[in-house]
Amino acid sequence: MSTNDLPSTQKVVLFEENSDSVDVIKYTDFDTPKIAAPNEIIIKNKFAGVNFIDSYFRKGIYPSQKPHIFGREAVGVVAAVGDKVTKFSVGDKVAYLSGSTFAQYTKLTDSYVQILKLDPSTSDESLKFYAAALLQGLTALTFIHEAYAVKKGDYVLVWAAAGGVGKILTQLISQQGAHVIAIASTEEKLALAKKYGAEYGVNHLTDDIVEKVKEITDGKGVNASFDSVGKDSAEISLTSLARKGTFVSYGNSSGVVPPLSINRLSPKNLTVLRPQLLGYLTTSEEWEHYVRLLFKLIDSGDLKIDISKTYPLSEYKQATSDLEGRKTTGKLVLEVPQ
Repeated sequence: MSTNDLPSTQKVVLFEENSDSVDVIKYTDFDTPKIAAPNEIIIKNKFAGVNFIDSYFRKGIYPSQKPHIFGREAVGVVAAVGDKVTKFSVGDKVAYLSGSTFAQYTKLTDSYVQILKLDPSTSDESLKFYAAALLQGLTALTFIHEAYAVKKGDYVLVWAAAGGVGKILTQLISQQGAHVIAIASTEEKLALAKKYGAEYGVNHLTDDIVEKVKEITDGKGVNASFDSVGKDSAEISLTSLARKGTFVSYGNSSGVVPPLSINRLSPKNLTVLRPQLLGYLTTSEEWEHYVRLLFKLIDSGDLKIDISKTYPLSEYKQATSDLEGRKTTGKLVLEVPQ
């Protein structure tokens, strides 16, 4: 298929100005990408995952060009290829990480690293779970192997443990033989985290987290804290760490982490990381290793992916309102109109 066979416009979700308000989000018509170079491919998206990072771009926490089409992950089918593309053919099912996935069509090059051709028999249901798991699942997998190598017997804090990344981290860490201390805002969410493998639960609205950690660890502290909250949690994470502990800060749901004096780390020889997923997936070998491992865990049932709700692409504004309002406990997925 050539791009001449594609519609001239497509439906996308975008913003043109930064705002904390969801009112700047637009579901609108936009030019369909065209093949402009012989090594380009165009993917017709089927499902795309919703993530907090999308709101960070909207709010201006992370800079972006405008108009900015939302989205960081998707699955779909190759709809058009350039003359020199050999790795992909029209009709191939693919899973990939990229910007601008909240759209009917996304353009990449055939040398793009973060794209994987799937088995032709992959069902739509599996595609949905792959789309739901890509960014969050790969984040959790790389973080527990690369940011902090979780070991049997470790005590690990998992913030927002009933959320998308949190539930995956909880499962993977507990499967490593470590003790997960789940942090969430309600008893219902803590019960859910324990269902996914957490050994202990702490309610950050009613409990003193530092004291609870001391009680659970006999005063030693945790070996690592996987912290997606940011401004409101950073000091608690640092204080809760054991000697030689590791603070893995990877989110800003409460705001950006304040500046930190490096001398703060010296008394307990602490390690602080602010990892970026793609920094662990820069080669084809790294990408394929972790994606195939992730999909194997999903297909075997060893990793449960909880999809809270699937919204039409047109309802992203409601989806992110639910996510940012902490009304969800699992992954949100958008279904792209075909």
